Amino acid sequence: QVQLVESGGGLVQPGGSLSLHCTASGRFYAIYDMGWYRQAPGRQRESVANITRGDRQRYADSVNGRFIISRGTNSVHLQMNDLKPDDTAVYYCNAEWKNDAYEVPSFSWGQGTQVTVSS
Repeated sequence: QVQLVESGGGLVQPGGSLSLHCTASGRFYAIYDMGWYRQAPGRQRESVANITRGDRQRYADSVNGRFIISRGTNSVHLQMNDLKPDDTAVYYCNAEWKNDAYEVPSFSWGQGTQVTVSS
């Protein structure tokens, strides 16, 4: 089982920057794709950014050019720049992992961290 622990987030003014970090722990064969999702009040959870083991990155249109995702072997980082009020949400880390090379992958979620963009 993989546990994900997030850090970062907080309150920032529009145009400011914040960073989020997530580290995976537990017993597993390998971590594959990692990513960040967010959920604002009254809205569905949405993908923000995703990164593969080979460092291929994908971004939601709404954050492309402002957010940067990066990773280590078992961690993922999200640098958020030029933040806007619409970026306000709870941000969740997600990881795809396996206990061995042949099994179907499983997915874990972090506990969520609040990001608030407000003047």
